[in-house]
Amino acid sequence: MSWVTLDRICEEQMRSDANIRQLLEDSCRPLRSWAVELSNEELLEKLRGFGLDLDRAALERLCEGALSAEEIARQLIDQCDFRTTEERIDGDWIWICLVSLWQRWWPEKVCLELLDDKIQAGYRELEHRDIATAAASWLDAWSDVVRLCEITGVCSIGEFDDRVPMTQSLFNWSQDLEDTLWNAGLDDSGFLRARIAVCEDALRRFPDEDRLMVENRGRAVAESYFELGETDRAEALFEQSLAADPRWGWGGSAGRASTSSRIAARRITGEPRSCCSAGTRRTA
Repeated sequence: MSWVTLDRICEEQMRSDANIRQLLEDSCRPLRSWAVELSNEELLEKLRGFGLDLDRAALERLCEGALSAEEIARQLIDQCDFRTTEERIDGDWIWICLVSLWQRWWPEKVCLELLDDKIQAGYRELEHRDIATAAASWLDAWSDVVRLCEITGVCSIGEFDDRVPMTQSLFNWSQDLEDTLWNAGLDDSGFLRARIAVCEDALRRFPDEDRLMVENRGRAVAESYFELGETDRAEALFEQSLAADPRWGWGGSAGRASTSSRIAARRITGEPRSCCSAGTRRTA
């Protein structure tokens, strides 16, 4: 479990469970939210308190090529001679300072923690029924996923989840992304175009995934074209998928009719596809 996930769980449990809140307060374990009110200089001063004489330029060099603030924090913590449990707990400030400064100084630089923030923000927006904002946040997050894949050379979802252990697994979140883009696309066709692009990118980038996931992505592309009114293109995609796999249930006339019926039904009822909640880590 990544540190950003652990910190997120602690924050959520503190808000909902008085006993856990008391335990965390008694332990004096710092949380990421504690850094919000601190200035950049105060965060640097905390690092100096651990014998880490770093400025912005030095931190930027350290973070160059890193996939997360945690990766750098682990290296720095290894340099510290923590002798007691209290010192080790206080040492969590090293990661908190790093991720906070990363977020302030290099928000455009992709990393696990900031990607995780974008995804969790999207789930919160969905809880408030702000589908368009969630879709936009998640498209930004998908761009980060793509950049991380290119940096690491990852070519499977399973490998990504091992290398970049987010609060939500890519395996599941990517499917929630597709559903959210569909829901947002019912009011703004630009999101349907984005859904097609995301699904086609995922199919190219992760060609050897679970058969059902691959088939569902192919269907998502076709049904998006249907909703956009490009029925000839959608039909061609169904035929192409059926030729590649005659057993594909969505490629036959019954499957296509079912797709058309479901699209029409969702148009009439306005009922969005559901996504999983933000608070659970799910894996393939």
